[in-house]
Amino acid sequence: MRQPVVPSSRQILFAVFTLLLSLSALTTQAQNAILQGRVTTPAGQPVAGAGVGLKGTVLGANTDAEGNFQITAVAAGTYTLHVRLVGFQAQERRVKVTADETSIQNFVLTESTEQLSEVVVEGKGANRFARKESEFVNKMPLSNLENPQVYATVGKELLTEQLVFTVDDAIRNAPGVQRMWDATGRAGDGGGFYGSRGFILQSRLRNGIVGGVSSDIDAVNLEKLEVIKGPSATLFGSALTSYGGLINRVTKKPYDKFGGEVSVSGGSYGFHRISADVNLVDPNTPSDQPKTLAFRLNTAYQYEDNFQDKGFGRNLAVAPSLTYRPSDRLTINLDAELFQSQNMGRQIFFFYSPVAALGVSRAEDLPLEYRNSYAGNGLTQSSRSANVFGQVNYRISDRFTSSTNLSVGHSFSDGFGPYFYLASDADVLQDKTLPAGMHYLIRADQSTRNSTLSTYQVQQLFNGDFQLGNLRNRVVLGLDFLRLNSDITFFGGIVDYVPLNVPGYDYSTFNGPAVTAFYAKNAPGTYINNIKSNTYSAFASDVLNLTEQLSVLAALRLDRFENKGGILYGPVEPFTQTTLSPKFGVVFQPVLNRVSVFANYQNSFNNQASAYVDTNRQPRTAVAERANQVEGGVKLDAADGKISATLSYYNIEVKNLLRNTPVNPTSPTANDGIPNAQSQDGTQRSKGVEANLIANPVTGLNVVAGFSYNDSKWTQAAVADGIIGFRPNTASSPYNANLWLSYRLPQGLLQGLGLGFGGNYASENKVQNSATNVFTLPEYTILNASAFYDQPRFRISAKVDNLTDKKYWVGYTTVNPQKLRSIVGSLAFKF
Repeated sequence: MRQPVVPSSRQILFAVFTLLLSLSALTTQAQNAILQGRVTTPAGQPVAGAGVGLKGTVLGANTDAEGNFQITAVAAGTYTLHVRLVGFQAQERRVKVTADETSIQNFVLTESTEQLSEVVVEGKGANRFARKESEFVNKMPLSNLENPQVYATVGKELLTEQLVFTVDDAIRNAPGVQRMWDATGRAGDGGGFYGSRGFILQSRLRNGIVGGVSSDIDAVNLEKLEVIKGPSATLFGSALTSYGGLINRVTKKPYDKFGGEVSVSGGSYGFHRISADVNLVDPNTPSDQPKTLAFRLNTAYQYEDNFQDKGFGRNLAVAPSLTYRPSDRLTINLDAELFQSQNMGRQIFFFYSPVAALGVSRAEDLPLEYRNSYAGNGLTQSSRSANVFGQVNYRISDRFTSSTNLSVGHSFSDGFGPYFYLASDADVLQDKTLPAGMHYLIRADQSTRNSTLSTYQVQQLFNGDFQLGNLRNRVVLGLDFLRLNSDITFFGGIVDYVPLNVPGYDYSTFNGPAVTAFYAKNAPGTYINNIKSNTYSAFASDVLNLTEQLSVLAALRLDRFENKGGILYGPVEPFTQTTLSPKFGVVFQPVLNRVSVFANYQNSFNNQASAYVDTNRQPRTAVAERANQVEGGVKLDAADGKISATLSYYNIEVKNLLRNTPVNPTSPTANDGIPNAQSQDGTQRSKGVEANLIANPVTGLNVVAGFSYNDSKWTQAAVADGIIGFRPNTASSPYNANLWLSYRLPQGLLQGLGLGFGGNYASENKVQNSATNVFTLPEYTILNASAFYDQPRFRISAKVDNLTDKKYWVGYTTVNPQKLRSIVGSLAFKF
């Protein structure tokens, strides 16, 4: 098949900058005034999302996350300036505007005493799913149009409509992100794995700092999910990010009213769930004043059987949060997230034999029963994660703030980890004269024993927003300390092999008591990960407005990594590495606050253990991996906010890649494999295009859509491996698309009644890919639908996932069958 032609990065950047210069030449300086200011509460807290406008004109703006607003191109004259936000008392002020000058107008909004929760009003043209600013993506409040980096935001409004209960399901709304591996529950690596821009990433950040988990991540406490694209080590470090980007979970915060919601849900495969969101405030504070003390609790219990005939998952999430405002300058936030899980690991098939020896090269041709579990009961695992967070925010002045952040985390796992090998008859029967074929399945276990990963992070941020002459500077200065302590013990091995497609065969003999008895007779192989590391970092970033329409970003990180040594499958000597990571960006807005043309250079790195074992069991010294990205594109916030869109092209090159090149044992009973063997000889080039659209084309109708194409290949590796020029087997599908269409009746007797429909497409995914070894997961289109009736005091919802009951697979070098059609109904009570 003819490959699509993708322009080079040099061509794209040349086109972007040519367009920027051309538009700049056509744009003249408007001899008009500027109105800007800040909207706060009486306690000095910023009011985000307030509408600020000039009566009798179409001029206006919304306040950003810090309460700042700016209205440009204002002709000289006298106007009525108004500020409005649901839940606050509106304000108006007469202002006189002089040509070519900037007028500063600050407002203090007090909370409205009206019970606005009694009425739900959706204005015409409400783009309900758009989140147009972020305070985390660049460690400072920036609107999407001002930000030279690409990111996608999935808000709680969309999650509620889709009846999404986990981060795994939420991620399907982010363009170019594909689920690769379900959570395993193991400490250290147990969260879900996703593909982005040809690389693997996990959800390891919460509110911008470390917040790792070892199991499925419940969405009960999720305000929004930010998927930040591309190498991002400059501001977030290397330990928690990927070359493809990062996932940041932004959590719900206490607010200034008593309220909440309790919901119950049930559905297919024994699914049942109960959740609660309760917000309490200090009753001694006057009702028209911001609350000094507020507490919020989000919690959920969930159980579900596997869609196959064995397996289950039981999860509990508890997330308390407390906000204390001792003064109008000082705010203290304390919160935690506690996850507990017990489950039987989802069925994952690894490759024991070369694909050619199996006799099949596609997942749909495997001689496996899709709904059959090839294991019995009792192979369960317990997982726990506890993360505690503290934040102290202090307003130094109107232009400078300080934020001190602390995160302490602990993940634990203990129990079985069943998995399965796809093996040829020749390997199972140890008869190399047999023809290609697969009539047996190897069953194995990799347990963890009282294994833990502990994290500790302290981050100090100083933010400033000030003028130097006529130039606006938005600055962040950061100091960061991150400690990672792993104490993980893996043990296990191959337990048995069983025939396939034998009527009535009892596969339940691979169960908890049987594996325990096996270990009593056969010493399992043991692998230890006991490594401690400290990372000390300092970083700075400045967004400089050269003109009202043109801004540049420059950032730099100094990173000092100290590996304290220990055991990583073998002894690791202590070592240190010092790294600089730069970042640059430029944004030009040819139509102010409506269209921006952007370009960026982003950098990441990855500190490896000082030594690794090669395929000959020889120790080697590792060096730091390096990734560099160039990107350019266009962002829109058009049609009076009804259309938010991003289109970009990127090119990433990663050098000194440390590749996993395990050596399989010579037979199922031999112990001569090297499962932890690695080679540091890889260079990967990954380039592609991404598009994201969130729109409200007509009243009541909302659209979320995304598309991505990624061209990734090895450009350097060991010639004998036969992968040069091939797509990495961890790069996910080249093409991905997502779509969600939602219509809600905006008025009438049935106001609040709505329907949603959409799905996800992924092209073929080659999870084994070399000159002599190719295995393909087929393309898939998964359709989902929802219906809801949302009222001020209750919400009734239902959803159908995988509407067509399609069989499909995902994989991270593996074959993982996914859930068939499921139906869930939910009833929520609001107060």
